[in-house]
Amino acid sequence: MAPVRLPGARMAEAPPPISRTVTEITAESDDRIATGIGEFDRVLGGGLVAGSAVLLGGDPGIGKSTILLQAADALSRERAVVYASGEESVRQIALRARRLGLAATSLRLLAETRVEQILDAAAATAAKVLIVDSIQTVQTEASESSTGSASQVRESAARLVRHAKEGGATVFLIGHVTKEGLIAGPRILEHMVDTVLYFESDPGSRYRVIRAVKNRFGAANEIGVFAMTEQGLKEVRNPSAIFLSRRAEPVPGSIVTVAREGSRPLLVEVQALLDDAQGVAPRRVAVGLDTSRLALLLAVLHRHGGVATAGLDVFVNVVGGVRIDEPAADLPALLAVASSLRGRPLPANLVAFGELGLTGEIRPVPFGEERLREAAKQGFARAIIPAGNAPRRSIDGIAVTGVAHLQAALDGAF
Repeated sequence: MAPVRLPGARMAEAPPPISRTVTEITAESDDRIATGIGEFDRVLGGGLVAGSAVLLGGDPGIGKSTILLQAADALSRERAVVYASGEESVRQIALRARRLGLAATSLRLLAETRVEQILDAAAATAAKVLIVDSIQTVQTEASESSTGSASQVRESAARLVRHAKEGGATVFLIGHVTKEGLIAGPRILEHMVDTVLYFESDPGSRYRVIRAVKNRFGAANEIGVFAMTEQGLKEVRNPSAIFLSRRAEPVPGSIVTVAREGSRPLLVEVQALLDDAQGVAPRRVAVGLDTSRLALLLAVLHRHGGVATAGLDVFVNVVGGVRIDEPAADLPALLAVASSLRGRPLPANLVAFGELGLTGEIRPVPFGEERLREAAKQGFARAIIPAGNAPRRSIDGIAVTGVAHLQAALDGAF
């Protein structure tokens, strides 16, 4: 905290700060510290960066403590790591480590809620990695507010982030998530840290997705895919395979698209179902896509594709609990809608991607060739894509159809 200046009092003059140019600063590449979990390192941008603060959020029981305990076990083999918990005793943490099959012989455990005591313990062991589980359970003497309050969370996080910046240690903060899906506490908490990671999962699903929504040292929107097992979270090295359901026979209303998640292409299935409206106003429901954009796309489909959905309920779903926030899903969503309406299945070996304009044009999307190579690697033989994404050289194993208008895409698909 800044010193308080009383009326009439003179503060001791501090030496003026010295600014430096970029060329005067030694620009060394950040040495990444591997956590021992490949998918976790991917989300972090290649591993841990010394002096960084990472915030990990997610629903209760989704695996936040599990993934960090697994990472702490691997990291503690070569450096000092302190795992401080305000929710569990050290005995409970040790039992969980044994259940996960972790040796954790060098991992230091601490059951403490006072930030000052946690920092003292980290300093006593010269910890290079400090994990605080969770930020809502700790408190600092710098704030008189109750534990878990907005000001207490903010002040506690500020002390821990300052420790990371001044001492060069990596600090992990676990944050609870509210019913709205936001990390509990002030939103300013997300601005104080270097990296913000969120756990995502469908209820009942054994798969977990960690998404980087902010990362000063790597790509935002990067994802890591894990499977929850009795031995903890196991990384999924080929996530495209788990989001695809290969059927013996193709069915209407289903198509595969190639989404771009962070630095990796990801094949996901987009499904559509059209039925007679059950109410006065037809419903437009999208799971994994923007519902407002779905309504816009249906209007374009009617105007420029001649496919009317008036009087019908339209449901569109991205299989596997994945959310696609990029416009590359426009074309496959409308092809799935048209397939469901006509009752005609699309070819099982077909993939599609492309952005749709209001005039019916199919606009190119970034990383077109990389998406096509991923589709070919997964065994798909046909692709309908924007003409602007057509590769200059043919890609082995996949026949590409470049289209410039929605009607041409519908004709090519059916």
